[in-house]
Amino acid sequence: MSEPVAPAPPAAVQDAPRAERRPTLSHRLEYAALRGAIGGLATLPWRQATAVGAWLGRMGYAPAGIRRGVVERQVAAAFPELTPARVREIARASYESLGRTTVEAAIMPGLGKQGVLELFEQVDGWELLEAARAEGRGAIVVTGHLGNWELGGSYVAARGVPIDGVARQQGNPLFDRFLTSTRERLGMDVVWDGHAVRRTPRSLRENRVVAMVSDQGALGLASTYVPFFGRPAKTPRGPAVFALRLRVPILFAVAVRLPNGRFRLAFERVPVVDTGDRERDVDTIVATYTRMLEEWVRRYPEQYFWQHRRWKHQPADTPPHLREP
Repeated sequence: MSEPVAPAPPAAVQDAPRAERRPTLSHRLEYAALRGAIGGLATLPWRQATAVGAWLGRMGYAPAGIRRGVVERQVAAAFPELTPARVREIARASYESLGRTTVEAAIMPGLGKQGVLELFEQVDGWELLEAARAEGRGAIVVTGHLGNWELGGSYVAARGVPIDGVARQQGNPLFDRFLTSTRERLGMDVVWDGHAVRRTPRSLRENRVVAMVSDQGALGLASTYVPFFGRPAKTPRGPAVFALRLRVPILFAVAVRLPNGRFRLAFERVPVVDTGDRERDVDTIVATYTRMLEEWVRRYPEQYFWQHRRWKHQPADTPPHLREP
């Protein structure tokens, strides 16, 4: 079941430089505190800095209890066979993982491209990305909020592959500029989601890789409802639409953290079949890469971003037992 795309704003508005919003005093104070914390963490060895991130994340679970109920309900719904104790264990670990990911993304530019490459112990399916780009029409890479999605894109850039990352604007314009600069320092171009419809075809014609995180429904974003752990979840359909319309290969990718603190990056080719029924074909592709993400989340549930209400938006006719937990 698909949701129509919201009307696009006029081109002059759509292409406005969104980072030029004027920061408030609150934004400045928040940003100063953030940069101070990042500066302190950057002086630590990588493993110590990420350990601090894990500790901060753990504090978010308890005693702060930020969204703890949401996380535990979603984990229990996704894995009904688990005991309450195991659900709490996964929930707590997901906060630690989020803390690590946040710190890793903040201090990653200090590693340089070679340092980013050395963080990866295992890369599977790189030849699939090379083969996709060899077709000469660019490639779309879809991922989810699992492991360290920022680091995965930075690895591709560090390998010398031209890549655009489609991103949402942050609430704090100062932090927004900082995050954009960290991505660009590692070789990734940032495209705001509001500009993606215009920019993506151009990037693909230049044989670039366009990376999209596609496991969060958002208002005004063309989406479809597909199963995620058996429940209908609103999921962006843009990657599938571009793949069909422009005859571009699409891959699913994930960067997960290994027990030793290093990472595994894996690519899988997403089948793209054009039967002539565009709506059905788009839904099939979206369901396929969502199923791929679910399979990886089942392997690494502690590294998923359960803090997001994944089933908040659902079709009106969703049965009660499949509604948001």
